[in-house]
Amino acid sequence: MSLDVSPALLEQAERGEVDEAEFVDCVRTSLPYAWEMISSLVAQLKVDGGPFADNQTPPPDEQARGQLLRALASDAIRSALQRHFGVRLAFQNCHRVAVFPPDSSVDETLARFTSVRSQLLNQSPEFRDC
Repeated sequence: MSLDVSPALLEQAERGEVDEAEFVDCVRTSLPYAWEMISSLVAQLKVDGGPFADNQTPPPDEQARGQLLRALASDAIRSALQRHFGVRLAFQNCHRVAVFPPDSSVDETLARFTSVRSQLLNQSPEFRDC
């Protein structure tokens, strides 16, 4: 799953610095499922409060799954999304995305969510090939 990079954005990259807002917009348009997932979790966190908001519903198809993997496995994309939305992102399996506030009040909860123990407990035979 590659980003759909406009010629103008590619030109920026070739010249040097890239406008991060334009990069984030490229991510938004290239990875709409991932964007919507993260956007909705950010909104849920703001409305519901609490230490984090997460998704536990598998993506509807392989294209959507690929978008999540692309967005969260790329350090550049993930970091830009975290800065854009003002959250910390965490990821388990092929679909469990979580957003955490950026402040240190949830550090312990984030550490538990991203622990080896939590990763193992979040396994399931149906996610074997995701």
